[in-house]
Amino acid sequence: MVGKIGEAENQKQKFEADLDQFTGTEHYYRHWAGKLKLTDGTHFLEMHGAGWLVDAVASYQGEDQAAVPFQLWKLEVSPDKKAALTMREDSGQPVLIEQKLRYTDFPLDELALYVIDGVLLLPSEY
Repeated sequence: MVGKIGEAENQKQKFEADLDQFTGTEHYYRHWAGKLKLTDGTHFLEMHGAGWLVDAVASYQGEDQAAVPFQLWKLEVSPDKKAALTMREDSGQPVLIEQKLRYTDFPLDELALYVIDGVLLLPSEY
């Protein structure tokens, strides 16, 4: 059991280090559904096991949400690997969208993402 815990912690630290490298972006990528542009950091998420997270955010980009120029998305993972994905117009504002996940293998305890004028980005890319 100790080996699995240590392995999970190593995976978490590596994933955090990988995400920390993204400051700004050099390229924009079109999400397959055509509703969002992705930055280098969010494209990395899509290509490294969190495409489902990018797809979840994209799935809410209908007319109502597209009218919101700044969206703060937050994924929070509990110790039992259940999670909640929420969206606010800004920190301190009420939650407008909440999606519960029964299980995720996402390695981090939480992750924030922004959607600004149709571009999905990591906070470090803002």
